[in-house]
Amino acid sequence: MRELTHTEAIDLVGRFEAEQAIPEKMRGDVRMLGTLLGQVLRESGSPGLYEDVERLRTATIQAYTDETPEAFARAAAIADSFTIARADEVARAFTAYFHLVNLAEEHQRVRILRERDGRPDREQATDSVAAAFVRLAAEVGDDTALQRLQSMRFHPVFTAHPTEARRRAVSTSIRRLATLLEEHDASLRGGADERRAERRMLEEIDTLWRTAPLRPEKPAPTDEVRAVMAVFDDTLYTAVPHVYRRVDDALQGPAAGGRAPVVRPFVRIGSWVGGDRDGNPFVTASVTRKASAIASEHVLIGLARTTSRIGRTLTLDATTTPPSDALLALWRRLKAADEDAAKDIAKRSPDEPHRRIVLLIARKIEATRARNADLAYRDPEHLLADLRVVQDSLVQAGAPRQAYGHLQQLLWQVETYGFHLTELEVRQHSAVHAKVLAELDNAQGTGPEGSGGPRSELAEEVLDVIRTVGFLQERYGPRAAGRYIVSFTQSADDLANVHRLARYAVGPDGTPPVLDVIPLFETFADLQAAPRILAEIVEHPEFAARLEATGRRLEVMLGYSDSSKDVGPVAANLALYEAQAKIAAWADENGIELTLFHGRGGALGRGGGPANSAIMAQPPHSVDGRFKLTEQGEVIFARYGDPAIAMRHIDQVAAAILLASSPSNEERNRAAADTYADIAATLDAASRERFFSLVKAPGFAPWFARVTPMEEIGLLALGSRPARRGLSVESLEDLRAIPWVFAWTQARINLAGWFGLGTALDAVGDEPLLQRAYQEWPLFRTLIDNVAMSLAKTDDRIARHYLELGDRDDLAGLVRDEMRLTRDWVIRITGGTELLGNKPVLQRAVKMRSPYVDALSLLQLRALRALREAPEGAPVDPELQRLLLLSVSGVAAGLQNTG
Repeated sequence: MRELTHTEAIDLVGRFEAEQAIPEKMRGDVRMLGTLLGQVLRESGSPGLYEDVERLRTATIQAYTDETPEAFARAAAIADSFTIARADEVARAFTAYFHLVNLAEEHQRVRILRERDGRPDREQATDSVAAAFVRLAAEVGDDTALQRLQSMRFHPVFTAHPTEARRRAVSTSIRRLATLLEEHDASLRGGADERRAERRMLEEIDTLWRTAPLRPEKPAPTDEVRAVMAVFDDTLYTAVPHVYRRVDDALQGPAAGGRAPVVRPFVRIGSWVGGDRDGNPFVTASVTRKASAIASEHVLIGLARTTSRIGRTLTLDATTTPPSDALLALWRRLKAADEDAAKDIAKRSPDEPHRRIVLLIARKIEATRARNADLAYRDPEHLLADLRVVQDSLVQAGAPRQAYGHLQQLLWQVETYGFHLTELEVRQHSAVHAKVLAELDNAQGTGPEGSGGPRSELAEEVLDVIRTVGFLQERYGPRAAGRYIVSFTQSADDLANVHRLARYAVGPDGTPPVLDVIPLFETFADLQAAPRILAEIVEHPEFAARLEATGRRLEVMLGYSDSSKDVGPVAANLALYEAQAKIAAWADENGIELTLFHGRGGALGRGGGPANSAIMAQPPHSVDGRFKLTEQGEVIFARYGDPAIAMRHIDQVAAAILLASSPSNEERNRAAADTYADIAATLDAASRERFFSLVKAPGFAPWFARVTPMEEIGLLALGSRPARRGLSVESLEDLRAIPWVFAWTQARINLAGWFGLGTALDAVGDEPLLQRAYQEWPLFRTLIDNVAMSLAKTDDRIARHYLELGDRDDLAGLVRDEMRLTRDWVIRITGGTELLGNKPVLQRAVKMRSPYVDALSLLQLRALRALREAPEGAPVDPELQRLLLLSVSGVAAGLQNTG
């Protein structure tokens, strides 16, 4: 097949873009950013680079649109024709392009959200908290709906699992570009401001292009903490109270802001960053202390600045807004503690009592950050008490607008974040606890009360972690730390061991920290055993005491990653649903307020996908107004990196939490589970058998390592955590779930998200019944929709070339047959003629990226093939390895998925 002329190439690209039905404004952004990138490539100092990028781009678009073997072969030939140095440059160019396209798409989402929000006649979004409240109230009454709203809790937990492929420097550059794109939107067409914005964007894209896309070394845990703090500083600190405000505005109407809000803070931010030491030797007790200190520093800086800003605006004269007796008493107390500052402030604000006090409160917050014991607040509750004195005084003085305006948002911020910002959680493997306890018991002979000789480094570290939790509670308040998650919980003893270790940590005369020990059930067998283990552990003295102290609250974590790797995605989803149903029923029978903690990943093979639809598909009583989940890697920045998107995401999730426990939704899920129980049993058995036929086949693990870049992924400096637990690839047992998913994604197979479903659906065989189940059974619908998304990002032609690297036609055939079967069944169930036909916006986003991802996949295949064909024992070619890693980063950006 001949190469296209320049005119033909332009025409082809134009037709392809038009076929995707991209909104006009977004198409303009993509075209402008792409043009600016083209100019950067022309000015790069590398002759012919722009032309080579265009040759590969048009070839992959042609191969994608006409799907002929000849077109695909020509695109592959172009990728193979580049020198390694040129292939490196081309890979970087496509990666930069994806960053720009992702930015344009995000900007379009923000643009739509703002346009909708600005329409005064717009009806409330059907998936907003306000709309959910109205629907819930229609079922349970206003009073019950309000009680549920006020007790609701959304608890995202940020983790440092290594799934963010791009460097922080790249993310920062993209955020600067986002600001420039907003300025460009606001400028007059053809005016000086527009030209200035484009010139600065060109400069920023040049910076993006010249910034090394790969980290030179793995980040330290404290680097990961600071990366998460950037999201807090840029977005969450102000976005979360704005969500509360929007909900209150919608519910109270014109009265909002003039009377006490009906909304109570419902977001809590958790963090494993600096606390999760399961398999990560770099997270130590010292790191955990530093992580908490960094988080506290950020929130206290924010609170001090906000309080000072509010204080400066409260220029309310004592004659129009007289202080209450409680406010005057507070002034005397604050003045006595900070006499010189009080005198200075009083001089500048002689008749403005509310202003004077708020400015002194700001100084006390700053003293808390500086650890000035004479002036610092002891805990957030004392700060809240002072702020409420100010608020009550304003209300009594007839100034409710001042009381419930910015001051209310400050109160919400303190209630949400305290002095700790993120509730730091510790996680450790149950086997580590057992090993340390065996050592301590053997050394002391008489248990925790005895005395013994020197302890191992591991034992000292485990005990020091518990002491650190106590220190953090003392320093930042009881909410700062205390949740202790036990990975691979397989018995009640695994949980009781943490309390035994706590007694060792503080000695016979010490007081252990307050610990909420949380089981993490991960494997299929552990999920099945969960209700029995919970029934045993609540009888344990420490657990029973903690239950009573918390009003019988209990948290249980469910692992999506390892269960999926254990039995396949279909059986894992069904097992997780069943486990949740049984745990929720057990908790309900025993009067326990249960919070299920969902260890969901960003990728579909790790429980990813839209959170709100997943929440609505949960079993009865498994939500009950509380939803907690892990957020990691690229998902953190995608959901919380932009204020408008973060607010929309929180609003959607909170709406789903509120509606999940509505009588109608619980009855729907209960009835569907009963109606389709036989189908579930068939899907479970058939999918598991099919999955095992692949992963338990002789030689599967080394074959998997050969046909994917699994080994090379471990070389990427994604995070501080090692990619696997051991060194061998002879077994999948020691392979972490993230590289398992990441590797299949890179090979454009996405096997972890769908394998076994086609065979399972075929075993049911009744197409009308399955279509009806898709409409009536929320769990099944969510599963099918997630698989459709996963399959839409696969490519059979490219997958075939990866699979050929393994020289195992039997396994390759098994994978490709199952892919075709699953694709066929999903299309038939969802309707239409192609994947995501019922989700046009999502389909457009995938299609728009696919041919460009193909270009990077072809470059990756070239490098991987050369590395695999190298003689055994030969040194690894560093240029080929770099090209492979560059392509991995680029494909991750293009697919917007890693692990």
